[in-house]
Amino acid sequence: MSLKKTCQSDNGNQQSITTIKTGKYLTIITLMIFGFILTTCQDKILERYKISEPVYLSYEDLRNAVKKTAPQDLKNPGKIYFKDNYIFINEFFKGIHIIDNTNAAKPIEKAFIEIPGNVDIAIKENTLYADSYIDLVALDISNMDDIKETYRIQDVFQYAVPPKDIELTTQGVDQTKGVVIGWEVKEIERDITDPQPYPNPYPYPLYYYDGYKSQYMNLSDASTGGSSGGSEGTATGVGGSMARFAIKGNALYVLTGYNIKVIDITNINQPVSVGTEINSNGIETIFLRDDFMYIGAQNGLTIYDISDNFKPKLISTYTHITSCDPVVVEGNYAYVTLRSGMTCRNTLTNQLDVIDISNKALPMRVKSYPFTSPQGLGIENSILFLCDGDEGLKIFDASDVRNITLHPIAHFKDIQATDVIPLNGSLFMIGEDGFYQYDYSTLTDIKLLSKIEVLK
Repeated sequence: MSLKKTCQSDNGNQQSITTIKTGKYLTIITLMIFGFILTTCQDKILERYKISEPVYLSYEDLRNAVKKTAPQDLKNPGKIYFKDNYIFINEFFKGIHIIDNTNAAKPIEKAFIEIPGNVDIAIKENTLYADSYIDLVALDISNMDDIKETYRIQDVFQYAVPPKDIELTTQGVDQTKGVVIGWEVKEIERDITDPQPYPNPYPYPLYYYDGYKSQYMNLSDASTGGSSGGSEGTATGVGGSMARFAIKGNALYVLTGYNIKVIDITNINQPVSVGTEINSNGIETIFLRDDFMYIGAQNGLTIYDISDNFKPKLISTYTHITSCDPVVVEGNYAYVTLRSGMTCRNTLTNQLDVIDISNKALPMRVKSYPFTSPQGLGIENSILFLCDGDEGLKIFDASDVRNITLHPIAHFKDIQATDVIPLNGSLFMIGEDGFYQYDYSTLTDIKLLSKIEVLK
C-alpha cells in the first residue's frame, strides 16, 4: 500500500507530494514530514491498494457452453467415476474426461465434455448428471460420439465463487452479471478522506475447500448391489468416497452448500427437484449403503433412513472433532478419515476412525488410527484402501477392526493419493499427479496396470 498527498498551492495550482511507501523501515523523519504535509494541505489523500475483481461468465453463455470436444490433457483432476468400461475424470471446474477402459492396461482417452463449473457427476443408465456452477445438467451419453445436453434445472446449487488470494479484499460481486469464474487482481486508488467505506470482502462461501477438492465423489460395492453412487446392477455407475452426488432408485441426492437436495430422476432425461432437503452444518460427503445414507460432515457422521428415497429420516449423529471427513461403510462398520487443514478448521488431527454402526441409533467409535494426511478411502471384502496424501496409497487387511495397522498388505509410495474406487479386484485411484489403475485380485502381488499423468 502507498499514500500520496494532493493539495493546492498558494497560487491555486494542484501539486502532488511524492508517494511515501509504508513499511517496517519507515523512519521517524519521514513520519514527521508526512505529518507536516497533512497539516498544511487541505485536499484529498490517496491510498493505493490491490483488490480481487470478479471475472464473470454470463448466464446465457453458461447455459450454452456444454459440448463434446477432442481429448484434452489431464491438468487438475477431481472426481473419478466408473461405468460400463468407461472412466470419467472430472477436470476441476472445466468438465469431464471420458476414457475407454476396455483394456485397463491401455486406457484410451476418448473425448472431453466442456462443462463450466463442473465438480461432480453421477450416471444412471445412459444419462449423466453434472453440476455446472448453479445449474444441474443432464447429458445423453448413449452414443459417446454424439453426447448431448438433454435437460437443465437452473439455480439448483448455491451461488458460490472460486478461491482467491485471502489477503486481498474483494470488490463486491454482482450476481446479475453471471457466475464468477475467476479473479483479476487490480490496483485501486482511493481518497482515504472519503467517507465511503472500503469494498466489503465477498460474503459467499468458497466453492471448494483448499486441497480437498476431490471431496466430490462417491463409492459403491457394485458386486453386492450396494449403493453410494447408486450402483444397482449396471443401472448406475461407481464413484469414490468423497461423494457430493449419489443415486438411490429414482432419487438423485446432490449436495449444495450445507444442504442436500433430492432430485426425482424417474424420467432420467428430465430431472425434477422435489423440494425435499437435508440440512446439517458442515456437510461434505454422501455415502449410500442399502437403505441408509451416511453423511460425512466437519463435526461428525449422520445416518439417515432412505427406504423412502424421497423422504429421508434422521436416525442418529455421531460427533467427532472438527475436520475434513469422507466415510465408507461395509457390514457393521463405518470408516471415517479425519484430516487437518485450514479449511477443515482443525490443525492437529489426522486419523482413521472405525465406528460400530450395528445399532444405527447409537453409533460408537471402536478405535482410531493415526495417519499423516488421510483423505479418500475405500473398502471391499474387508480390504481397506486408504489415500494418505503425499504418503501415497496404503492397503490393509481390516478383518480385525481393532488392529488394522498391524495387518498391512501394501504401501505405494512416491505418489500423491486423493481417492479410490475398489471394484472386484480392480482399483482406480486419483491423485494430484495422475490417475492410476491397479490389479489387486492377488493381494500378495498387487500390480500397477496403467497411469495417466497430470501435465502441468
